[in-house]
Amino acid sequence: MSIKKNQLVKMTYELTMDGKVLESNLDADPIEFIYGTGELIPGLEAGIHDMNEGETKDIKVLAKDAYGEHDPKQTEIVPIKEFEGIDLEIGLVLEADTDDGEIIKATVTEVTKDTVTVDYNHPLAGCDLDFKVVIKAIV
Repeated sequence: MSIKKNQLVKMTYELTMDGKVLESNLDADPIEFIYGTGELIPGLEAGIHDMNEGETKDIKVLAKDAYGEHDPKQTEIVPIKEFEGIDLEIGLVLEADTDDGEIIKATVTEVTKDTVTVDYNHPLAGCDLDFKVVIKAIV
């Protein structure tokens, strides 16, 4: 039986970029999701369409179909005094609550004596991703 919209899918995967493994659950419990409801990035969801239980597939997901292209407008330079008490370093991921209760994340990309540059893009924005997926079950 192949995957169809609104079915529960159990899948293991390995995510690589430029040959480096970023994340893998191939030797662990599968993730579970309802196909067609947007729980996966669009390119991966499209890539597993019509796969069958037990099938393995390599899927390349372009940046535009993953976390989008990197948008330089999604960066901000903030006075360093706003980060008092935080041990700032490049690559640090900060979390904050918006006025409507949504959690946003930003990555520190530059620190000077007066300012901090933060990037609100997803860390994988602008990156093409390679997945190896194994469909463990379709319910």
